[in-house]
Formats: sequence, structure tokens, C-alpha cells
Amino acid sequence: MVKISKVKKQLNHYSQSLNKSRNKQRGVVLVVSLVFLVALTAVASALMLNTTTDMKMSGASEAKVVANEEAFGATDELIFRQIGPGERNDFALPIVNYANGDSDVLADLVQSNTNNDVITATIGLANNQFVLVSDCPHSRSASSTQVFTCNVLRVQVTKVYGRNQTSTVQVNAGIAQQLLR
Repeated sequence: MVKISKVKKQLNHYSQSLNKSRNKQRGVVLVVSLVFLVALTAVASALMLNTTTDMKMSGASEAKVVANEEAFGATDELIFRQIGPGERNDFALPIVNYANGDSDVLADLVQSNTNNDVITATIGLANNQFVLVSDCPHSRSASSTQVFTCNVLRVQVTKVYGRNQTSTVQVNAGIAQQLLR
């Protein structure tokens, strides 16, 4: 019996020491796991912020490209509507008509301005501050000397885009309209 009671005491002693060491380890594991959790949370939030910034930058870049293409399209539409059949042709007006400023042709943009984001569309003189009739640029068309003159004009379209319509893009196109003297 002595041996059994001795063994029971030893077992009791071992189980108490195991419980004490387990209690101590549980606290350490909790602290270590919390430190790792905080570190992983910080890394994850930094990566999410970086991704959000990248998304905003790519969205802004896409909006600018789309605005450029729409402004080019509006310029093409404006030129087409000026030279189209049955339309008025501001390109063929005498150059004196442009002496007082640009001709506002914003109303001519029908398809390209459905969102009212093209804010100006004008036809005006290009590099001709003295409003002089100029000869035509070189061309492959044969002509007699001093028979033709040209209106060298600028078609300018300004479009707004972006969040709250705060950014603008401006497209300029040069037109040389050949006229008889």
C-alpha cells in the first residue's frame, strides 16, 4: 500500500506541475498570436490602400483617354457638319468675318454633346492676327498662280471630364479652305 500511495502522490504532483506549465503557456501563446495578428492586419491594410490608389489612378487615366477620344470625335463631327450637304459652311466665309473673334458653333454638335460636356466649339483664325488673306499651303493640286486663296482656320473643341467635371481637354485642328479670288 505504501507504494500505491507513493505513486498516487507522484502522479498528483506531476499533474499539478503540468497544469501550472499549461496555464503559463496559454498566456504566452495568446500574446504571441495577438502580435502576429496585429502585424498581419497592418500589412493587409497597407496592401488594400495601395490597391485602392492604383484603381483610382487607372480610372482617372481611362477617363482622360475617353475624354480625348470624345473631343476628337466632336471635332470630326463639327468639321463634317460644316462641309456636309445642305449645311452652312463657316470655312468658306470671308476672312473678315473672323476679325471680331471666333465663330461659336457649339450648337452644331448634336451627337457628340448629349451630356453637355463639350463646353466650347469654335472656328477661328489660326496665326493670323492682322486678318490677312493668305495664299494656300503647298498642295498637289495644279492651279494657276493667284487664282486661289485660303482661309487657314482653327477648329477648337473644349470638353470637361472627370469627377465633378473639373478637368478639361482641348483639341485644336487646322483647316485650310481653298477659295477663288
